[in-house]
This record gives sequence, C-alpha cells and structure tokens, in this order.
Amino acid sequence: MTRTKATTIGFTAVLMWSLLALFTIGSAPVPPFQLNAMCFAIGGLIGLAWTARAGFGVLRAVSWKVYAFGTLGLFGYHFLYFTAFRLAPTAETGLIAYLWPLFIVLLSGLLPGERLTGQHVLGAVVAFAGAAVIVLARGGEDEGSALGLGLAFLCALTWAGYSVVSRGLGAVPTESVTVFCLATAGLSVVAHLALEETVWPTGVLGWGAVLALGVGPVGAAFFTWDIGMKRGDIQLLGVASYAAPLLSTLALVAAGITAPSYAIGIAAVLIAGGAALAARASAKKA
Repeated sequence: MTRTKATTIGFTAVLMWSLLALFTIGSAPVPPFQLNAMCFAIGGLIGLAWTARAGFGVLRAVSWKVYAFGTLGLFGYHFLYFTAFRLAPTAETGLIAYLWPLFIVLLSGLLPGERLTGQHVLGAVVAFAGAAVIVLARGGEDEGSALGLGLAFLCALTWAGYSVVSRGLGAVPTESVTVFCLATAGLSVVAHLALEETVWPTGVLGWGAVLALGVGPVGAAFFTWDIGMKRGDIQLLGVASYAAPLLSTLALVAAGITAPSYAIGIAAVLIAGGAALAARASAKKA
C-alpha cells in the first residue's frame, strides 16, 4: 500500500467522525452504556470480517497490555462523548469535543525528539478562545449543561492521549482494533445492566442512527484511521482532522437540529484556526 493511498484511507475516518454528533443525537433516548454496547458490537462484527482476510492468528502476537489500552481508550472516550451529548447542547458540545486534534499536536511535543514552539502555544490560546466563546455565549447554564460541556472536554483529552500513545504501537496490526471494539462492547453491556434501564431506539430513524454509528463513526472509522496513522502522512492527516468540527456543525445545521449563529461560527473558526496554527508549526519543524 502506497503512502498516498494510506493517507486517503485515513481521511475517510475524518469524514465519518464528522457525522458522529448527528447520529448520536438521532439515537436518543438510548442511554450511553447501552449505546456503546450496540454500536461497538456492530463495529466488532465489521472487524471480524476485516480480520478474516489476514487470518485470526495475527491477534495472538499482540500483548494483552495493548488490548487493555485500546479497550480503555475506546470505552472511556465514547462513554464521555455520548454522556456529554445527553447533558449539554449539541453544536457547543461537539465543538469542545473536537478540540482533540489540537491536543494531539500539543501532546506530541512530549514525545522523544519533539518540542513545542511559540506557534504551538499560540494555536492553543486561539482554540481555547473558541471554547470560551461557546461557554460565554450561553450565559447562565444549569448544572447538567455545565457537566456535559466538562465531559466533552475530558473526552477530547482522552482521545488525544489514546492517539498519541498509539503512534508508538506501529508494529501492532490494525486487526487488533477488532478486539478493542468487542471488548468495549462487553464492558458496556456489564455497565449498562448494572447502572442503566434499557431503553431501545425510537422508530426507524432511531434504529437507523444506531446502525449508522456502528457501521461508520464507531466502526470502520477506527480501522481506516489506524491505517492512516501507521502508514500514511501523519502531518497531513492531522491537518485534515481539524475540518471535523466544522463539518460536524454544518451537518447539525443542515439537519435542522442546530440553528446557525454568530457564536457558533466564530467558535468554529477559532478552534479550527488555532489547531491549524499548531499543525503548521509541526509541519515546519518536520
């Protein structure tokens, strides 16, 4: 597989993730752990078909520590993401959650041979200004909404940490993501039975949203992203991922879920612009 082809495959994950917010909203009122279980079960089935091509023997060489790391990363991020959307407004939550591209760039400076520059710091300040616009524009908020926005921030940090650490696992086959998905589904079932009341999706649209989540943003996207990160142009994919918050917001507006506003527009530009500044600094260093 060529570098260009791997980069293109990796970019499809960005396109799928831009629909994560829209499908998550459509899956309501399914509780977070139950939604995790349903979506990751679908994603795991996709992974089994993926793994069958290379043979299931490739999974035996992977350390249990890698499986534990991947499972906790996927389970933790999506529980935080789904819960945030249950508690806080849609576009605002999505934009804060999509600070993860910037955090990936900043955390990469902690890796051996990397360092942060003034442009990295400037990008961080600009992106956080965008998050501040979102929060301040809402004025007084209730406790649930504030908690949802906080969880969105934590899920951004979780995915950034997962992605940065994954860069050091280049020798681990992409098929290992299958185990991440299935194990996450299993953990979600246990947590759901212990903590939640079962609530099934409402109507055809609700079931369609769950299926779409499992096939795309919570399924195939993890496999294509893994290929892009390990074999493609990482810098280019990093820049491309900053388009996700803008595409996500446009999808919500187009669906009539979120009304367009100057605050959302300004915040989107600041978050994407700040992330682009940080990415540009990394690209120049490379």
